[in-house]
Amino acid sequence: MELNYKKIGTGEPLIILHGLFGSLDNWMTLSKRFGERNEVFLLDARNHGLSPHDDEFSYEVMARDLYEFIQQHQLTNPTVLGHSMGGKTAMQFVMNYPGVLSRLIVADIAPKPYPVHHGDIIKGMFALDFNVIRTRQQADEELSNYIPEISTRQFILKNLYWKEKDRLDWKFNLPVIANNIDMVGDELANIHPVDLPTLFIQGSRSNYILESDYAAIKSIFTQADIQSMNTGHWLHAESPDEFFSLVTSFLHKDFLG
Repeated sequence: MELNYKKIGTGEPLIILHGLFGSLDNWMTLSKRFGERNEVFLLDARNHGLSPHDDEFSYEVMARDLYEFIQQHQLTNPTVLGHSMGGKTAMQFVMNYPGVLSRLIVADIAPKPYPVHHGDIIKGMFALDFNVIRTRQQADEELSNYIPEISTRQFILKNLYWKEKDRLDWKFNLPVIANNIDMVGDELANIHPVDLPTLFIQGSRSNYILESDYAAIKSIFTQADIQSMNTGHWLHAESPDEFFSLVTSFLHKDFLG
């Protein structure tokens, strides 16, 4: 599958993978900063953003999409930075395609299974009747019945677009994502020790990476360093300067876990 992407800057290649219900646009501001020293490739995952929609949706196929992208663009020893679902895709990639990456950065996700917890979000998105809803404000008001958190709602609403002149719709493939939502929490397949410089960045006010996960992370990613930020799950949006500093230190210094 040919993924939609944007390229920024020059230097060693850095590929950025967004999380569930996200898109490459979520990373544009930080990527401009990374692009001062790296050639940055921002990817829309399948069924997200402007990438093709497809009935297949799993970490295995998204890892394959990433491999095809690296081959198509003839990237040598890239680093991959993935947040949440993107981080798990990146971890699955290094399990399936060893020796391709030079470094790995995983933002607030661990190599473990997670219970499904997006039920209200999905119900809310299906509840929006775009035959009736004609403005983003109306969509926000309806979605607030299911998603009270303003920040989460704003994140989701970034995926609205004008499908026709007077008709809104979702950019992502909501039916396929909903039908496969269990897989978002799946455990990685083909797990084995990986000897690759790896940085895990944890949001201390998020529950995606816990201190009890540290031993398992380091048993799989033998060169892993785990850094913590005083943020929630969207750590790169909540504290972009600190996130940028951690990533650039890892990319451009002898950073050994």
